[in-house]
Amino acid sequence: MNNIKVNFSIKDLENLTGIKAHTIRIWEKRYNLLSPERSETNIRNYSLLSFQKLLNISYLNNNGLKISKIANLKEEEIPIKVREIASRAKVEDHAINALKMAMINFDQVLFYSTYNNLLENKTFSEIFYSVFLPLLNEIGLLWQTNTITPAHEHFLSIHIKQKILLNIERLQILEPKPSSKTFVLFLPDSEIHDIGLLFINYELRSRGYHTIFLGESVPMESLTDLLEFFEEITFISYFTVNPQTDQIPQYLKEFNELLLNKEHTKLLLLGKKLDDIDLSDLPENVSTFKSIENLVKEY
Repeated sequence: MNNIKVNFSIKDLENLTGIKAHTIRIWEKRYNLLSPERSETNIRNYSLLSFQKLLNISYLNNNGLKISKIANLKEEEIPIKVREIASRAKVEDHAINALKMAMINFDQVLFYSTYNNLLENKTFSEIFYSVFLPLLNEIGLLWQTNTITPAHEHFLSIHIKQKILLNIERLQILEPKPSSKTFVLFLPDSEIHDIGLLFINYELRSRGYHTIFLGESVPMESLTDLLEFFEEITFISYFTVNPQTDQIPQYLKEFNELLLNKEHTKLLLLGKKLDDIDLSDLPENVSTFKSIENLVKEY
């Protein structure tokens, strides 16, 4: 339990809840909703309970309750009201808040119970798109702003990855379509962010396609071996951190010359690194996608 984050700055709360620091200060002063401790230099310091309470307040406020009404609730009534609204309203925001708490506390039980509750009304794909994906995007920003540590991010990523792998395993009894093309999913050298790629593998596999998942940090040259086994290959990759922006055009040029010279081979790309390059000058057999959903819809 020593690793649990128990103290938060007002900036941490702003990043974690999406509520502006200015608004938090107003809620404190006008409604006495939070009571932070203060340092000798008058810097606010919030407890884990304050963070949890603010998540609940944010949820109620986003679901139509005025802050003045929330302020009139007793302390123990706030989580009860949250559960009441979550049971009959959109549950995604509540689930995301619960998963944030699980991450902050390294609480596996809370992660699993939240996930299992979602499964009662949603498919795995729906959970990934509506809960896991928005959460992962938010967690990336929290890590960059030092609100959470890499340990928090890894905790969450590993548990989400486990769920994807479990669902892929359940699909292994399905035989690929007889005339199926082969999808080869890989990440380039020094690229390790594979959750999105894993989920694409799941989506394609669930549609009956033959997929080969090679995972992280695959040298381009080693992909040539696949050309000897399969006639129609669609490579899929994610550029999240690597290659570096100035290296992407050369990487794609070499990839095109080495691997896309057969008639039915092509490369599909996703990732935030693509935002930094000119997409109008890509090789003919290279296509880019803004989202997993857009890519999957084409197949």
